[in-house]
Amino acid sequence: MNLAIHGLEGDLGKGAADTFFNDVHQMLRADYILANPPFNLKDWGGDKLKEDERWKYGTPPEGNANYAWMQHMIYHLAPKGKMGLVLANGSLSSSGKEGDIREAIIRDDLVECIIAMPDRLFYSTGISVSLWIINRDKKIKGKTLFLDCRNFGHMVDRAHRDLSEEDILKIADTYRGFTEGKDVEEKGYSHAADLEEIEENSFVLTPGRYVGLEDVEDDGEPFDEKMERLTDELGVLFNESNKLEELIKKQLGDIGYGI
Repeated sequence: MNLAIHGLEGDLGKGAADTFFNDVHQMLRADYILANPPFNLKDWGGDKLKEDERWKYGTPPEGNANYAWMQHMIYHLAPKGKMGLVLANGSLSSSGKEGDIREAIIRDDLVECIIAMPDRLFYSTGISVSLWIINRDKKIKGKTLFLDCRNFGHMVDRAHRDLSEEDILKIADTYRGFTEGKDVEEKGYSHAADLEEIEENSFVLTPGRYVGLEDVEDDGEPFDEKMERLTDELGVLFNESNKLEELIKKQLGDIGYGI
């Protein structure tokens, strides 16, 4: 259906089947892979695939297929292949078997970029997601680019967010600049980390851990003056709160529910 909507053709095999148990393109080694697999799929049959050759970096847990999808795709990458993968944010920091697999993939220097996206980008779910770019032929060896884009985009309605062309170009230009060896460091947004730094963070790939906090522009107001102004404003709010509290008590008492 997805291929048809976008006017594309593809060899999907003879009929509907389970990718894990019926790997139609077993000999395929792709130059590029783009995928948005089902998030956190539980009943994927992992108990029957414990010795599968695709699990080079470790056997995925039976209760979550995230790292089964990832390893299935890595298995099908060409020697210089690259892939873009959308996954739920839990895949960045999960522990246990998933943590061990993630560590092995990182140590093999495959993770080129991790992009934390804002929430409500999809019509089917409101959760935040992350983009993984995995590359067998990284131009910048031993480094991973982290982009924190959680504040990007604008709300088009109460339930859906969209990215502007400017947002998309900034992300693309930052990634491209990184692969070209340019300095793309920007506090609160982008940071290139080496293996040692990632290891210090227990191989967790959440971009917020690496990019730091954005520099806040000084408004020029002296600290003592700002504190005096803010405490005055807080005092006014407290007075209003007390008045409302007394009014509510009176109204409750008038109808026989005194406090």
